[in-house]
Amino acid sequence: MSGSGLQQVELVVRAIAQSAVDNEKHFGDLDAVVGDGDFGYSLARGFEKVLEGWDGIDRTDPGTFLKKIGMLVTSRCGGTSGPIWGTGFLRAGMTAGDVQQLDGAKVVEMLRAAVEGIKARGQSDVGDKTVLDVLVPMTDRLEAELQAGTGAEQALAAMAETAGTAAEATKDMVAKRGRAAYTGERSKGSVDAGAMGIAVIMKSINDAWSKGAS
Repeated sequence: MSGSGLQQVELVVRAIAQSAVDNEKHFGDLDAVVGDGDFGYSLARGFEKVLEGWDGIDRTDPGTFLKKIGMLVTSRCGGTSGPIWGTGFLRAGMTAGDVQQLDGAKVVEMLRAAVEGIKARGQSDVGDKTVLDVLVPMTDRLEAELQAGTGAEQALAAMAETAGTAAEATKDMVAKRGRAAYTGERSKGSVDAGAMGIAVIMKSINDAWSKGAS
């Protein structure tokens, strides 16, 4: 997809927001297996607010735009979703700074910053059966693809593929964070709702990017 850094970020964020709203029931059903079932509702309410106020969000640069998204999500998402997702957007925006164009290396840096922020905010790490079990491997995949000289469209498709595989792999894990952690060994056998949510949203981003490139 061609276009400015801001246009690309807008496309990605819009795809995230629309996917969160469209998959409210699906994400809620996933969360209800071992959690409290509010993940889909919480995420949808936050991103509904993003879509409602879309035209009024500060677009001085991609970093400012992402920070404003983070603030909106934090203020409107309930439960743990607001702080976790909001932190991710805020850290990514802070790392982007005031540059107008984002290259692949900067995007990886932004994702790494988001991951570290989520780790700190959720006091969790890879292996705890959370969104991190998808965010980290898909970021690793992006970095590897870019280092290999893969183009943006193909790298994004690879990320989406890795996200789906990683989300499915959470089925064999025991939850150590969130409501699901209270179920202990019973949390094995079902995917983590947040991790699968990231995978579903990554597919939506990939689809939107592919359409933008055509």
